[in-house]
Amino acid sequence: MDERINYSKVAPEGIRPLSGLEAYVRSSGLEPGLLDLVKTRASQLNGCAYCIDMHTKDARAGGETEQRLYGLSAWRETPFYTDRERAALAWTEAVTLVSDGPVPDALYQEARRHFSEKELVDLTLALIAINAWNRLSISFRTVPGTYRSAARRQEVPTAL
Repeated sequence: MDERINYSKVAPEGIRPLSGLEAYVRSSGLEPGLLDLVKTRASQLNGCAYCIDMHTKDARAGGETEQRLYGLSAWRETPFYTDRERAALAWTEAVTLVSDGPVPDALYQEARRHFSEKELVDLTLALIAINAWNRLSISFRTVPGTYRSAARRQEVPTAL
């Protein structure tokens, strides 16, 4: 597979606001491990190989277990996730697949049991960001396997 366009080099002015959103999400107070899980799950749903590669590498660098990463696509059938993580994963699926139908009220109520209003908005912003990155990477064929994770990096990458 060959990359079609290196979008961060071609349109850095357009990528900059998305990187800014990513920086906001990282500083929002949401747990880095939780963000790794939801970014990986959204990327699985969207079929973004580059982002799956990236976020599983980041998750492992942050201390996530192989077992939980391997079970992520079947998280409902495994005992590996906390109630808060389960609520976030269900929210991730509903927001990522919103074209299939609206986010159900019951799901919103469950998410609110585990997240404050601000946390839920921040989680949704994280999902908006990863879904945007997925669409860029899929459309322009960002090559998976090229990403190198630094142990819990502080800076925001220019291209996700």
